[in-house]
Amino acid sequence: MTTVIIGAGIIGTSTAYYHAQSQTSSIHLIESSPQLFASASGYAAGFLARDWFAPASSSLGRLSFDLHKKLAEEHKGYETWGYSRSTATSLAETIGGSEEEDWLGEGTSRAKAAKRIAENDDSRPVWLAPRHGKPDIIDKGVGTAQVDPFELCHFLLSECKSRGVILHQPATATGLTRDSTGALSCIRVQNTQTTEEYDIPCTRLVLAAGAWTSQVFQRLFPDSKLQIPVSSLAGHSLLLRSSHWPPRSSDALPPDINATHRGVNGSASGLKTQPPCHALFTSDPEHSYSPELFTRLPAGHIYIAGLNGPYPLPSLATERVIDPKAIAILKGTAQHLLGKDTFEVEREALCWRPVTGRGVPIVGPASNKWGEGEQGVWIAAGHGPWGISMSLGTGYVVAEMVEGRQTSADLKGLRL
Repeated sequence: MTTVIIGAGIIGTSTAYYHAQSQTSSIHLIESSPQLFASASGYAAGFLARDWFAPASSSLGRLSFDLHKKLAEEHKGYETWGYSRSTATSLAETIGGSEEEDWLGEGTSRAKAAKRIAENDDSRPVWLAPRHGKPDIIDKGVGTAQVDPFELCHFLLSECKSRGVILHQPATATGLTRDSTGALSCIRVQNTQTTEEYDIPCTRLVLAAGAWTSQVFQRLFPDSKLQIPVSSLAGHSLLLRSSHWPPRSSDALPPDINATHRGVNGSASGLKTQPPCHALFTSDPEHSYSPELFTRLPAGHIYIAGLNGPYPLPSLATERVIDPKAIAILKGTAQHLLGKDTFEVEREALCWRPVTGRGVPIVGPASNKWGEGEQGVWIAAGHGPWGISMSLGTGYVVAEMVEGRQTSADLKGLRL
């Protein structure tokens, strides 16, 4: 049995990572981009939450958050990909516990998904300009955390390769072959640099190509009646270096992953229980968007995003064209919140997140309730702003489905 996963972003590599732990058969990753993790997998915020999700995806969200913590404990996540507990805050915004699933499409804040607010305390971000008031606390870091998604992706891919997973990149899947019973037998791949074409065995196929998933499905199954309702939403971001972050007292001390679990990063017992990382959600009425800021350790970056727009999806993520007007707005927001002349911009970015009209991802077999679909094919896409947070859980349950096992999360509301 050979499994082929199209898309070597965080969903595809997570699937390969968990699948390789229990399988001795061949696993192949196919990635079309000449640059790895060139879209949301590498340029997203990396914010993790445990219970900020709609009912349909809540089970998967909890599983994934717990897997993120477990992976960080086992593989020095703080040092390797910046896994840290993060205090989630809201500045000058009333959060109500809405179950609205499409806040992203409406341009409002993901903090609307939070179900409760803790009482205020002294956990004010040290990098927030003094003229701003004290933010409301949404979560003190019990159910929220932070990673650097680019580094996490590289860790996952490295682990996959060490277990024998084969990466084809840059390459495109151009066709499929079925045997006499209708089952998948092989897939045709083209190296997009050399134009060489070759076949690899394929008895199980996972489509995890992010915002490009529907295009991949249509190319491989042109006669299928099934539609994959995954589209794209583009968003700009900045990666900043601030003179006020990180605080000097935390330069050499990794924050506890959990206030009740000490020493998981190799740190001594008794380190501070309040993590210095923050996520801050606010609003910018002038430009009609909801800025989001996230601090990262140990690299010491501040990430700002939230400005989304209808920028067309390119053939490859590397063909992005950054909009200078969007960047100027983000810089203005950063100056307002952090203070003028307190930061430097290290990176300007644009990425495309895969979204669905119902606001939850598609995770399950490529078939619908009317029996239309493709045998031996699974879809894992459409996570919107929660792709990093739900990545490990998605990879875990997709591996379970491919292997014919009971899934560890309830996926009934996530199928086609």
